[in-house]
Amino acid sequence: MLDSAVATISYSPSVSVARSLEYVVKPKVVIISMFSPEAEIWYGIKEFNLLDLNITVPGLSPLFPEAHCTANGDICQVVTGESEINAATTIASFVRSPRFDLTTSYFLIAGIAGVNPEVATICSVTFARYAIQVALQYEFDIRDLPSNFSTGYIPQGSTSPNEYPQSIYGTEVFEVNQNLQHLAASFARKATLNDSDDAIAYRANYAASTAYTAGTLAPSVIECDVATSDVYYSGTLLSNAFSNYTKLLTNGSGTYCTTAQEDNATLEALMRAAATKTVDFSRIIVMRTASDFDRPYPGEAATTNLFYAEQGAFEPAVVNIYRAGVEVVEGILEGWNGTFAKGVNATNYIGDIFGTLGGKPDFGPYGDENGQAITKRSVKGRRGAIKVRR
Repeated sequence: MLDSAVATISYSPSVSVARSLEYVVKPKVVIISMFSPEAEIWYGIKEFNLLDLNITVPGLSPLFPEAHCTANGDICQVVTGESEINAATTIASFVRSPRFDLTTSYFLIAGIAGVNPEVATICSVTFARYAIQVALQYEFDIRDLPSNFSTGYIPQGSTSPNEYPQSIYGTEVFEVNQNLQHLAASFARKATLNDSDDAIAYRANYAASTAYTAGTLAPSVIECDVATSDVYYSGTLLSNAFSNYTKLLTNGSGTYCTTAQEDNATLEALMRAAATKTVDFSRIIVMRTASDFDRPYPGEAATTNLFYAEQGAFEPAVVNIYRAGVEVVEGILEGWNGTFAKGVNATNYIGDIFGTLGGKPDFGPYGDENGQAITKRSVKGRRGAIKVRR
């Protein structure tokens, strides 16, 4: 029996048993899925077989204990389990596994999400530059607040919704490689996106408001940003509050577009690995396909939108993970020698709000009066001293 600290490997018959004790997989692309539908859409496809090589990794979700790879190890997949805790612990375990060399791997976060009809529509495919942890705030029941408050969410350390958070944890915002984001979106635009009659009919309801014109259009590939929240929310008030918070945290440069439960947690785990040169943070792609609207159309109840409406977008959104995602994967593999092996140079800042990986964040309380990188002991913001909770 192998030591419990070492990953065990099961192979298809075509893979040598001898390799099971010594082979280290060095994938070119790692697909990060969050739950079964997102994972299984990659199985049985014509382009490659992710189930040729199955590696049990200690620390992965008990529901998804194996990483899956093609026989040559070029493409792998890990399934985190849903929510921030599952995502963080799974990715933290995966990046430390001795069975993988991830130093040159591209990570494709590929899942479904809610979508803001002001920016995109259901069944669309989105690629993010920013991930914003929108629920990491103070929260009041709105009924306990004065009438001049538009939301029960207040940035931590602050006293009003429009004040930059005065207490910073470090996971509030991540920024990934924008040049890679553009490339990935260009690959995905080669795909024919899936749609459904129910989705077509449901999105037509949003024509009742000119603010939701984007929500009435056919599915497309959009570059816009993702919100992370363990709370699965629905409604115009919450969505508008988190849209405003996205603008606040990114100094106006972010566009609240999709809603998910894992991305900031996944990115924090990858960022910590990048700090020790285990992964390359400039090689991360955040792709989300739109399975439902984050708010009701005019005249519809928020509860109806979440609980009862037949939006018709879940299955097409899952299919579009594969249709768009496989174009990204193949684009990277086909361009490996000419472009991707050496990496795609990031001309924007990449990393967290602390500047952990170096460089000066172009969002948040970046740098002090001497232009020094922000630290955990002294963080300066536009509204004075900002505390870092430890």
